[in-house]
This record gives sequence, structure tokens and C-alpha cells, in this order.
Amino acid sequence: MTKRSWLTSSPAAAVLLPMIGLAGAIVLWWLATVVFSIQPYLLPGPGDVFVKFFDQPGYLLQETGTSMLETIEGFLLAIVIGVPIALVIVSSTVLERLVYPLLLMVNAIPKIAVAPLLVIWMGFGQWPKVVMVLLMCFFPIVISTAQGMKSTPTELVELLRSLNASRLQEFFKLRLRYAMPQIFTGLKVAISLAVIGSVIAEFVGATRGLGYVIQQSGATADTTLAFAAITLLSIMSIVLFYALVLLEHLLLPWAQETR
Repeated sequence: MTKRSWLTSSPAAAVLLPMIGLAGAIVLWWLATVVFSIQPYLLPGPGDVFVKFFDQPGYLLQETGTSMLETIEGFLLAIVIGVPIALVIVSSTVLERLVYPLLLMVNAIPKIAVAPLLVIWMGFGQWPKVVMVLLMCFFPIVISTAQGMKSTPTELVELLRSLNASRLQEFFKLRLRYAMPQIFTGLKVAISLAVIGSVIAEFVGATRGLGYVIQQSGATADTTLAFAAITLLSIMSIVLFYALVLLEHLLLPWAQETR
């Protein structure tokens, strides 16, 4: 195996390279604070953030758990609602032309403008955050699923129909198989947006979560605590993203082999 092929195909490299990139970003962060003599109240260094986390790990991990739960719930709800809608769109050209403009309109609405309305309609509980995550994830999931279902080669569809395959067999054995790589692409885009959605909702009406921690840190001018929360949000986003990447590798090994 050549050096280039090892870097692109080795499981060890798939883990090692992202870690090297992350370590390089942390070093650049530290160098920026040292070289430009940036005061900690403006931009704390990685060491300051590390110390702040261990000053109150229980509190920060608890708020991380709250944001994680909201993110996952909203993301799963977006899948449950978005995938069937995409299938309906694909099944009829008339429905596609009717529904697509509505989807574009909903996606174009600034989500930060909707957040206060969700609090008014649903209160200060968990549901406004879950719905905000749903709104952020919904569009990429629907679009990627719809495009994936349309990517099935026509000649294969005709071949399967010539063998008297049922609609269910056509869907599960052919169309869904061809759609899965694009569906996972949409899911990976959506999971990053999901974390953003939970933070937006926590900014507007919450007493829990990392978004609330950041908001309170701004009120008390505790920049280091804010950066600790932001770092945890980044780690959460990375973990969720690579969990999907792992799931894709496990479920679609054939898709990886054809790349």
C-alpha cells in the first residue's frame, strides 16, 4: 500500500488525521493569544478554557447533556417527518410542484425570528428547542432524500418492473439503495445545523443548555466560561457528525467501495 492510499483508506488515518487537524487548530489559537498579547477577557487561551472546565465540570457537562438531548430529539423528529414528505414529493410531479415552493418559503424564514414565537406558543420547556432543531434540519433532509430517490437509473427500474417486482420491492431493493448515500449526505449537513438550532432556541427562552450558559456568560462578562461552552458545543457537533459517518460506513459498505 502506498503512502497516499494509506492516508485515504486506512481506518487509523481516518482517526489520526482529524485529530492532527484539531491539535493544529488549538496550537494556532494558543499562538494567536501569545503573539498578539490578547487579554484573556477578550480571547482566553486554550489553557484558560481547560482550567475553567475543570473548575465546574459537573455544571458544564449537565448543560451539555441538555443541549445534546434537544439536538438529538429534534434531529430524529426531522427524519421522521422529512423522509416521508420527500417520498410523497418524489411520487408525484404535481405534488412536487405544489410542495417545493412551500418548503423553500419555510427554509427562507430566519430561524432566529421564529424562536420568540415558539416560546410564546410552547412555553419555556423543551419543546421550543426541539422544534427549532426540527426547522433547521428539515430542509436538507427532505431535499437530499428526494434527490436521492430520483437518482435511480431508469433502466434498472424498467428491468425490475419487467420481472414483475412489486412497488415495495422496487422501493426497498432498488430506489432506497441508490438513495441512501445522498440521504446520509443530507443527514450530515442537518446534524451540524441541529446544534446551531438548539443554541438559537436556548438564547431566546431557556434556563438550561449551553446556549443559556453562553448568554449568561455575556451578561457577567465571563468570556472564559463562554469559550468553554462553545468548545463543548464544537465537540458535541464533531461527535454527532462522526457518529453518522460511522453509521454510514456500517450500513453502506458498498457505497464506500464505489468511491
